[in-house]
Amino acid sequence: MTTRARKHLLKPLVALLAVVALEGCISATPNAVGRYTSPIGGAQVISNETPYSAALRCLAGYVRQRPVRIAVGQIADYTGKTESDGSGRKVTASAALMAMSALNKAGVHMVERFDTSVAEMELKYANNKLIGDDAPRPDAKPGDFRKILAGSIPGSDYYIVGGITELNFNIRSENASGNGGGTGTNAMTGTAGGSLYVMNIGMDLRLVNTNTLEVADVISYQKQIIGRQVSAGVFDFLGTNFFDISIGESALEPVQLAVRSVLERATLEMLTRIYRAPGGSCAIPLGTMEDPLRGAGERPYYPQAAYGAPYPMPYQQQPYPVAYAPQPYNDAYRQSPYRSYVPSEPGFGLQLRGGL
Repeated sequence: MTTRARKHLLKPLVALLAVVALEGCISATPNAVGRYTSPIGGAQVISNETPYSAALRCLAGYVRQRPVRIAVGQIADYTGKTESDGSGRKVTASAALMAMSALNKAGVHMVERFDTSVAEMELKYANNKLIGDDAPRPDAKPGDFRKILAGSIPGSDYYIVGGITELNFNIRSENASGNGGGTGTNAMTGTAGGSLYVMNIGMDLRLVNTNTLEVADVISYQKQIIGRQVSAGVFDFLGTNFFDISIGESALEPVQLAVRSVLERATLEMLTRIYRAPGGSCAIPLGTMEDPLRGAGERPYYPQAAYGAPYPMPYQQQPYPVAYAPQPYNDAYRQSPYRSYVPSEPGFGLQLRGGL
């Protein structure tokens, strides 16, 4: 048999082996559970955490002491950056939902203002007497309709709005590569290289007093994101054959997780000012002196809430909290936002920070 004939016989044999190999993964008929194949993977569902989540949960001890209702408005993507293939924006459009999750970690009493479509439809049906009243009330009668009661929806004391305002690519990048090998025709040669690059996102948030529309606090934070890429390869002849092998690894810090981290960091600062938590009371070991809630005394990390007893209910019977009085902007305060105030500073009398 000639070499050409062997090649013609080899091609269908290779194709048949490939089909047989795939038969082990996919079946033309569904199995007993209704699948043609079993999906790969199996990673467990885990909590979506950032380095600031533990401090938010610790802060819940202070939140319970002061009944303040907070709503979340629109936190949009104002960067205008979209994917080159037209598949959508590069930054999440769900920052408002992340802010709600951050407030919930701190145990904040939230009221819904972001999506009220279902409540508005229910109100419309109730106004048209289309919804039955199945509440166990003494005056309720079979077939009675739901009553619309004035003042049944609690209002908010503050609301959070803002947006993602920065997305800067390739702030700085570094790379190095090299290759080498023998000088002979059949000598082995190899290559290796690596690169680092940094980008960042920025966010601006406002805390607004619902009753007066005064801006009680403004936060502007940014976070850098790092990516890396490493590769190596080798090329060599082995007799009459040659081989070319290369390996590589690349990684990019999740952009959307960075958005969540900035939101939780900003939410943490806003809440400590609203609820007047002492400086250093919920410090967590991030390796920095001022982030977050590190103050005089360098108190240790508290994995649980600082105050265990919940605030007495019902909420409506509790005294309304004293309104937060915002301070004039001073860059020195923002550079060290979690230190305690001293008597010579304007914030000392308001007891916004720390502890004398």
